[in-house]
Amino acid sequence: MPKVGILTFHRCINYGSYWQARCLAEGLASMGVEAVLLEHMSSRVNRAEWRCALQPLLPAATPMEDYPLYKAKIRKFFRSFASLPLSSPFPLENPAAMGDYSLIVVGSDEVWNLRHPWYGGYPVFYGEGLRCGRIVSYAATFGSLTSSERLQGWAEKLRKFSHISVRDLHSERIIRERLGLEPELVLDPCLQFPQMVTASRGDGEAASYIAVYGHSFPTWLQDAVRRWAEDRGYPLVSIGYRNEWANEQWIDAGPEDFARFISEAKAVVTNFFHGCVFSLVNEKPFACVLSDYRSNKIRDLTQLVGAEHHVLTEDTTPSQVEAILGNPLPMDIARRISFLRDTSNAYLSHALQ
Repeated sequence: MPKVGILTFHRCINYGSYWQARCLAEGLASMGVEAVLLEHMSSRVNRAEWRCALQPLLPAATPMEDYPLYKAKIRKFFRSFASLPLSSPFPLENPAAMGDYSLIVVGSDEVWNLRHPWYGGYPVFYGEGLRCGRIVSYAATFGSLTSSERLQGWAEKLRKFSHISVRDLHSERIIRERLGLEPELVLDPCLQFPQMVTASRGDGEAASYIAVYGHSFPTWLQDAVRRWAEDRGYPLVSIGYRNEWANEQWIDAGPEDFARFISEAKAVVTNFFHGCVFSLVNEKPFACVLSDYRSNKIRDLTQLVGAEHHVLTEDTTPSQVEAILGNPLPMDIARRISFLRDTSNAYLSHALQ
C-alpha cells in the first residue's frame, strides 16, 4: 500500500471535524494503509478558529461565565489533536514545504467550500501545490457553496484528481454540472468507519436524557422539543454550546466526551450535520432542523439514508415529534447505510490502488 497523506480540517474546535479526520485516518489504517493527517499550519486560521471557539454564538455575545468553559473545551481538543497521526508541520500557504507522498486523499469535510470563513480560498484543498504522485478525494463537499457561486477557475482544478468522491447530492450535482464527471457518492468517515467512534461506548442501557447539539435553534423547535421532553420527564442536556432552553449545559466537553454522550443519550436534537451522523452511528432517534449554512449537508444526508422525516419544520405536529423521537430508527435506514458502506469501501479499495 502507498504512503498516504490526508488533507482535511483536522484542527477545528468542532466535534464533527475532529472525528471525521480521526475516523478516516484510523479507518485507512484498518485497511492496511499507512496514513497520516497533513499538518498544515496557519496563524491566521488559528486566530479565526480560536476566536470562533470562544464566541460561537455570534452575533450573540458569550456570557462571561462561559469563557472558562469554552477555554477548557479548547484545551481538551488540543490534547486530542496531539494523539492524532500527524505529518511534519508545514505552512498552509506553502504546501511545497510538505513531505512527498505516493497518494493524497483530500477530504472529508467542507474542503471545497469557498465560503468557509477561514479555510475558503486556499488552493491547496483543490490540489494545487501538493507533492504527491496521485490525488483522490473522499467524502469531500462544497458545503453551502451554490453550484453557480464563485467556482469560475476553481472547479477545473479538480480534473487533476484521479478519483473523486463526495458525501452529498449537492456536491455530486456540482461536479456533474461543472466537470461533466460522475463522482462516487460515499459516506462520511464517521459513518463509514463506525467502530472508531463506538470503541469506547458502554454496553449499558441509554440514559434518560435528550442530547441537544448545535446552537441558534428556532424558537418553534425549542418549544416543541421542550414540551415533548417535559411530558416524558426527560431532561434536555446541551453539549458543546450554551442553549438556554435546555435543562443542563455541558459546554466544556471534549471530543471523546461527545462520542460517549451521544452514545448514551435517549435521543438527539440537532441542527449540525455530525449531530445527525452520530445519531445514525449509534442508532439513536433524532430530530434535526435545517439552517442556512448547513441546509445542503443535512438535507442530503437524510435523503441519502432515507431519514427525511427526521427533519422537523414549523408545521411538525406533536404526534410527529413523538413518532420521530420516541421510537427506534426504522430498519430501512440501517440497511441503506450498510449498502452505502459497501459502495464506499469499494471506492476506497479502488482509489487506493
